[in-house]
Parts: sequence; structure tokens; C-alpha cells
Amino acid sequence: MPSPSPGYSITVRVHAPVGVGTTSTLAAAIASVKGAMTALDVAESHPDHMVIDLTCDASDVAHADQIATAIAEVPGVTVGKVSDRTFLLHLGGKLEVNPTVPLTHRDDLSRAYTPGVARVCTAIAEHPEDVRRLTIKRNTVAVVTDGSAVLGLGNIGAAASIPVMEGKAALFKQFGGVDAWPVCLDTQDPDAIVEIVRALAPVYGGINLEDISAPRCFEIEARLRDMLDIPVFHDDQHGTAIVVLAALTNALRVVGKTLDRARIVVSGVGAAGHAVIRLLVAQGGTNIIGCGRKGILSPDDTADEFRTWIAEHTNPEARTGSLRDALVGADVFIGVSAPNILTGKDIAAMADDSIVFALANPVPEVDPVVAGEHAAVVATGRSDFPNQINNVLAFPGVFRGLLDAHAVDITDEMLIAAAGAIADRVSPPELNATYIVPSVFDATVAPAVAAAVRQVAERGPQPQK
Repeated sequence: MPSPSPGYSITVRVHAPVGVGTTSTLAAAIASVKGAMTALDVAESHPDHMVIDLTCDASDVAHADQIATAIAEVPGVTVGKVSDRTFLLHLGGKLEVNPTVPLTHRDDLSRAYTPGVARVCTAIAEHPEDVRRLTIKRNTVAVVTDGSAVLGLGNIGAAASIPVMEGKAALFKQFGGVDAWPVCLDTQDPDAIVEIVRALAPVYGGINLEDISAPRCFEIEARLRDMLDIPVFHDDQHGTAIVVLAALTNALRVVGKTLDRARIVVSGVGAAGHAVIRLLVAQGGTNIIGCGRKGILSPDDTADEFRTWIAEHTNPEARTGSLRDALVGADVFIGVSAPNILTGKDIAAMADDSIVFALANPVPEVDPVVAGEHAAVVATGRSDFPNQINNVLAFPGVFRGLLDAHAVDITDEMLIAAAGAIADRVSPPELNATYIVPSVFDATVAPAVAAAVRQVAERGPQPQK
């Protein structure tokens, strides 16, 4: 059974008899089914009974039910309401809109709305470039999805994806000070998505595409980049690539290897894998092997233009075979694919001082504990293991920098700068095999990323070497 998690936290209200041993008996009942009690609060006290709220972390929904049943079986105890704390957090949504100006008297209303607002509208009509300065476009991002590839859930559609996009918007605000809003589209037609986003783009300073399935996401992003004068960023691709490059930069420092000489195997050639490989190549990776469901991509793989690009720009030694074959002697494994596809034996076949990034979530490609028996550095996408590779390290700061620079596009140079800023937030004295990326709660990360991206954006395109 997985470890109890706050993601499956419940609060159980119980009526229990008064007595010295009541609370310890309840705690023992929770422990007997491997629940983790995190709080015990006496809500009411009466001469003959108490009303107690027991808060517990569980492993999953079934385990939460098991905990509630164990509590109910304590003699003299009656279970009342069982509240799922995750659902409680989502009641009514996680976002709201607040005005940034006072609206307390007639003069405020005259300036913020009619008649004063007409002058501002006219100014923008005459000078369209002022829209960034005089409206929310200056600091607002659309989080756009069709719900076709929600992490760990798949194609659940627009409405079911709203809680994820709300969460994303909340992270934008919390870590980057960026106002973001979910735009969940009830269509999965690329033409319709492109047209809708084009039509609503005037109010936004950037577009963050999210959880759109491949290869449709590549086409949608490319078309929007061509037609819009604001940055378009697909976080599943570019956010992942940035944080992987940052983590790999530091992992290679730990083991004393370099990107240009390391043999890197990437499992998964969808949106994330494609972006990771492209950014590693842009940063100087020369020996990368991409692997799909059928194994190593061959030069004649023409399933789509994106897999073709990977096949043409990777595997310089023309290796063939399965993922396991590719791993033999490899320095680095990066998994953005599927759970439990590798074993400890596969990791043992890699080179000495190997690096394993098993990023499938919630279940990694290989058990991190098992991988750690053979690899020098192990990272996952999970928060309950060291070295969590989490996109929240990237996207708030990236967009903060893009918005501050009034950027109209996003380039590989900006992505690389963002990765470098993240990597450098781990100082040399801090760097070790279990600390290759900063904490997602490190308040210095987003400003550093923003500054790096803004510097590149304001410098403009550089001549090709």
C-alpha cells in the first residue's frame, strides 16, 4: 500500500464517551489500519460525551473508508460526518476576481467606468500598443486546454479539467504574481481551438497551453505562434524540458560528467519527450537516443514530423533494439512515458555513476528505491521522494519574465536561460545526489527565472553561430 498522503485526507466527526483513554483508543484504531492521524480536535465537550474531529491522511479512497470503519468499530463511538478534505478545498472553485482599484464613491466609478473609461478605450483604439499598459493584458495569461491529455487521467474533457486548470492558475499567482485564468474548451478540433484562442487573445499577454494530446498539441502551438503577437507556451512540453535540463545540469555536476559527452536515453517521444530532446540538443547534447513503445526510433520512423525530427537528430551510433537495449552503458535515463517499465536489473546495466529521471506520474518508470541501489542520482515527479522535477519551478517565472519584457515570442535561448537560473539556485555547498533542484517553495526561484528570461527577451534574437 502506498504511503498516506494529504491528497486523501479526511476529517471524521465522532461522538465518543468521556474518558481518559478515549483519544488514545481512537488513535490506536486509526494506526491499526495504517492511517496517519494528523489532528485531533475536541469540537464539543459534554458531561457524558465529546464531539471529536479526527483528521487523517489515507493512501486512497478505499483506505479512507477503511479508516472510518475502524473508528466506527471502537466501542461507544458513533461516526457522524466523514469529510473528504480535498473536495472541501475545491468547493466553489479555487479562484476569484478582485478589483485592483478602489470603488468606494462616485468619483471612483466615474474614472473606472463611465464616463471616464471611454477616453481610455479611445486611446487604445488610436494606439493599439497601449493595450498592454492600460489593461489587464499586461499581467494576464490564459491557461488553455481541451482536456484531452490530463496528467494521470487522460481524455476527461473540458469540464472535468477545470479543477486542474484552476490549480495551475493559482500557482501562477502564488509563485509568479501572474493573473491566469482557465480557458477550458469544449472541442478537440485543432482548427476550432486555434480560432477560439486567436479570437480571445487580445485580452491576454500570453497563452499557456495545457494537457492537449500529441501530436495535435504541436500543430496547435505552431499555428498560434505564427499568428499571435504574444508568447505561446505549452507547459507539458517546454516547462518539462526546462526543469529536466536544470536538474540534469546539476546531476551531471554531481557525477562529474558533461552533457556533450553523456549518452542519454529518453523514454517517451510524445509532447514532453520531444521538447526535452529538442532542448537537450539545443544545449549541446550529442548522443541522445529516443525510445517509443516499440523501442529505439529508427531513421525511417515517419509516423509524424515530430518523431521524424527526433529520429533524424538523435541516435548517432545507429543503435537498434528495445529500451532495455538502449540503456546498456547509458549515462542518463529520462523517462516521460509509462509506469513500471524498468527494473533494477535494467538500471544496473547502465554506466557507472548513472543518472535516472523516472518522471511518469504518479507511478514512475522504475521504483525510485530500486533505482537508487544502482544509480548515483535518482529523480522523480513525486513530492514524496528527493529531487522532485516539478514544472512549477519553471512556468511562473518564465511568464513573469515574458510579461515584464512585453515579449511577443518565446525561444530556445529563453528556455535554456530559465533552466540555468533554476539550476543555479542550488549553490555548490548545497548540491548533492539528493538535492539537484531547489524546493518548489523556494521564493527565490521564480524571480531568478523571470530575470533570466527577461534579459534574453529584451536583448532580442542573437546571430546564429
